[in-house]
Formats: sequence, structure tokens, C-alpha cells
Amino acid sequence: MSSHDAAPSRSRITTHVLDATSGRPAEGVAVALSVRDDGDGWRELDTAVTDADGRVSRIGPDEPAAGDYRLRFDTAAWFAGRGTPTFYPEVVLTFRVDDDGRHVHAPLLLSPFAYSTYRGS
Repeated sequence: MSSHDAAPSRSRITTHVLDATSGRPAEGVAVALSVRDDGDGWRELDTAVTDADGRVSRIGPDEPAAGDYRLRFDTAAWFAGRGTPTFYPEVVLTFRVDDDGRHVHAPLLLSPFAYSTYRGS
């Protein structure tokens, strides 16, 4: 099969969390995915927990519709489980899914008093 014959990749939403303090994957972080309703409200679609590599390989629908989504990371529980105080009890990443079939990867680099994110691939 040539690359021209390959099936198109399916859009999906993924994430991973890196503990920036230790430089290691953040295993066991609870994550919830929500979509913006027609109004200003949010509707939860799915939940997951990061694996040993700090990843959620799929959350939500296989092919999410275009719209605004958010990932909520329960950082308070994760840090509490390590006996570490944190300034951020949760981190919420809000992002847009376009109707272009592209994979959406939204990673989180996390420490007790700072976090960062970017659109990954």
C-alpha cells in the first residue's frame, strides 16, 4: 500500500502530563473532557486517568465535532497523594477542535506552582 492509499487518520483528543519538577510522567492524574453546549455551559463527555507514561491515549469521541472543548486535570488530588502542596487545585485547558480531521494533542507540563501547555502532535 502506498502512502496515497493509506486510510485518513481519524481525529481524536489525547493528552499527557509531565511532572516538570521530577522530569517524569505524572501517572494517576484524573482528567475530564467537556464540550461547550450551545449556551455558555459545559457538558462532560468522558473521564480518564493518566497511565504509567503520564498519557491518556484517547478521551472522548473517536471523531470529535468541531467546537470548544476543555480538559480538567485534578491536580489537587494528584499532588496530595504525593504529600506536595500546590497552588493549583485544578488545571483547565480550553481549546478549539476544527473540522479538519487533525489529531488534537494537549499536553500539560506541571509543577506545584506553575504549569504550561502547547498544541502537540
